[in-house]
Amino acid sequence: MKTEFKEEQKFTQWWLWLILISIGILPIFGIYKQLILGEQSGDKPMSDLGLIIFSVFVFALIGLFLIMKLKTSIDKNGIQMDFFPFTKKRVEWTEIKNTKVVNYGFVGGWGIRLWTKYGTVYNMKGNNGLAIELKNGKKFLIGTQKETELNNVVKKMPVANNV
Repeated sequence: MKTEFKEEQKFTQWWLWLILISIGILPIFGIYKQLILGEQSGDKPMSDLGLIIFSVFVFALIGLFLIMKLKTSIDKNGIQMDFFPFTKKRVEWTEIKNTKVVNYGFVGGWGIRLWTKYGTVYNMKGNNGLAIELKNGKKFLIGTQKETELNNVVKKMPVANNV
């Protein structure tokens, strides 16, 4: 089946990576000072095991941000969204009541946002997305950086009520 629309997004905000790298320096400094030099790090230092566990957690969090991506594809059969490594959705056009490319504003951050007026929001950056309402009443929104292209493709698709 020919793909009409395809988009892949990652966290590319420079300030986010600046924060994550800054946070990543903390355990490196602590491990160097405490485990290699043998000096306590801070007034109330963590145990060596606590420092190692904290370091693993911080680097796992940074790794998660590194591998996370939001892929969207649209073809004549439906819409597929893959928010790796968390969730995948595929909906057929026959299941969709309506779709609309909207500016959803800032809904408290990026990632997965629950219980918004658009249902569950899946986004990586920005504030534009494809709002989808299914015939069963469920709603969700997929963030996009290509709102004009997405809007042009969705208008051509076989949904009864492209609002």
